[in-house]
Amino acid sequence: MEEKDEQILETADALREDIRRTKQEERKTFCKGVTLGVLLTLALCLLVFFVIPVVQIRRAGSQLQQQDTAQNEDAPLLTKAVESKIERLADTIDALYYEDVDDEDLVQGLYKGLLEGVGDTYTAYYTPEEYESLMVSATSSLSGIGVVLQQDPDTLQVTVAHVYEGSPAEKAGILANDSVVQVEDIRANTMELSELVTHIRGEKGTVVHLKLYRKGESGYLDVEVTRDIVDVPTVSGEMLQDDIGYIMIVEFGEKTGEEFAKEVTELEKQGMKSLIVDLRDNPGGMVNSVTEILDQILPEGVTVWTQDKNGNKKEYTSDAACMDYPMAVLINGNSASSSEIFAGAIRDYKYGTLIGTKTFGKGIVQSIRKLSDGSAIKLTTAKYFTPNGENIHGEGIEPDIELEYEYLDPDAEKYDKMDDNQILKAIEVLSK
Repeated sequence: MEEKDEQILETADALREDIRRTKQEERKTFCKGVTLGVLLTLALCLLVFFVIPVVQIRRAGSQLQQQDTAQNEDAPLLTKAVESKIERLADTIDALYYEDVDDEDLVQGLYKGLLEGVGDTYTAYYTPEEYESLMVSATSSLSGIGVVLQQDPDTLQVTVAHVYEGSPAEKAGILANDSVVQVEDIRANTMELSELVTHIRGEKGTVVHLKLYRKGESGYLDVEVTRDIVDVPTVSGEMLQDDIGYIMIVEFGEKTGEEFAKEVTELEKQGMKSLIVDLRDNPGGMVNSVTEILDQILPEGVTVWTQDKNGNKKEYTSDAACMDYPMAVLINGNSASSSEIFAGAIRDYKYGTLIGTKTFGKGIVQSIRKLSDGSAIKLTTAKYFTPNGENIHGEGIEPDIELEYEYLDPDAEKYDKMDDNQILKAIEVLSK
């Protein structure tokens, strides 16, 4: 009985010990729970007040870095802000302009404005209709009115230098020294001469409207000229005194190289011993044409080279066959582009004497690209350099002998080369 009671007591004590231990474990668990809860709460607070701001700071820093990178890289042209402003401008035109405006005209205006934004006189956008007209004018090079034009490099005023006999211009009453004020609705002094002539040329039988100023007349003259095929070679020549040959190149066209070679051969038959090449008022033309002529004149070497913005170069060269004549080249402020390629090569090779006044200064090359919708863009794609590496754009080429033009018999009814002071100077230089 005592043993049994002792066992019961032992069991009771064990139970009490178990209960005590359990309560201690519960207290420990509770304390651990409370402690863990406090720690979790503190962790959440730290997350809110410390970790999240750090993430936000890092995210903000990343966004700033992305913005900075975007600013340093080429941003898209039509951003939402730009598109939004275009829409606001269009809405304002629609709401306030006093007449209805065709949306297509506004769209074409956007394209034109984009190309004008380049800030280059020679870069332009052409609508499909304008491009077609341009190509007709360019390919109908022999369909025109039969005049030689010159342009003042400062005022861009255009003057008739020569009217060909029997030409549509002569039949319409146009005279040498008439000033061309307007071609259709284009002011003549708003563009380069080489561009203006594309609006004067056109298909045979079509009419071009010109507004002229003639000294002594009280007002402007409105003239309608019917375009026709004008058989005017780009090269003409004759023999002057002292066996000096004279060749005038009015522009560098597709057949100019062939015409030049033919004229040289004819003058050689007449005993030519020296040569004057007249490039005055020559607005330029095809690069291939002028380099073909330089190949006939100069010894082996580079005659001109072009380079685009990526550094890609293209060289035009001459072979070893060359001319061996003393040469003088007449230039003025209207000698541009290909004329300057010619003058620059002659100067750099020391192959002749440049006489006259500084050239126009067009040392860049244009390319026309047709787009899928029939429109086109004309872009300046490269600079050209003389053989010695000079780009004369905006600078021009200085003559070796500077001499302003003067016609020595202003009362003469017909032009005579022997009254042209620059030709007389060339004869003087070559006769020494």
